[in-house]
Amino acid sequence: MRRARLFPKLQQVDLSLGEVIYESGQSIEYIYFPVNCIISLLSVTEDGSSAEISVVGRDGMAGVAVVLGGLSTPNRFVVQSHGCAYRMSASDLIAEFNSQAEIRILTLRYTQALFAQMSQTAVCNRHHSIDQQLCRWLLLSLDRLEDEHLNMTQELIANMLGVRREGVTQAAGKLQKVGAIEYQRGHITVLDRAMLERLCCECYSVVRNETDRLEARKTTY
Repeated sequence: MRRARLFPKLQQVDLSLGEVIYESGQSIEYIYFPVNCIISLLSVTEDGSSAEISVVGRDGMAGVAVVLGGLSTPNRFVVQSHGCAYRMSASDLIAEFNSQAEIRILTLRYTQALFAQMSQTAVCNRHHSIDQQLCRWLLLSLDRLEDEHLNMTQELIANMLGVRREGVTQAAGKLQKVGAIEYQRGHITVLDRAMLERLCCECYSVVRNETDRLEARKTTY
């Protein structure tokens, strides 16, 4: 019944790497549900500097603020990994949220997981090394993809992490040297995920555990 209600309201779209879906301050017309792509939410300063505050993949939606009363977004939405997504008009999602208890509960649980990711990302960016931040970022990205490959330039990673490109180059070089990843011309292949998890700070496990806890609660509804 839930699929029968929602599917006619969804439109499949292709999203390309680096595509900006929304700029800061722009009205949210559509909510995006990634299938095999990743959308990053970035906080942008007046001088154009940016830093990623969360990633959205097949686990969630981009634009959830509309159900909380936000008709526009304070963040920039950028496609971090290309692929396809479904989108629904903001008005349709608000109607479903207001009328369907199950949709409302699932959306609020996802929002809680998103808040956990945002807060932990802020801590990580402030207190942990670029090496650890890169490990966290790679692991969060892998959780939202179907394989171990990422198409991503060092410049785009630097913009996501809010650091200099040289710092990303050094961090990626270290991970490649110990055999955790292979990086070549914008393509990253994770060779040893377990090593990434060992080298990472606690921030990844905090976000992952909270997400898993909320995912488990969905099955009890």
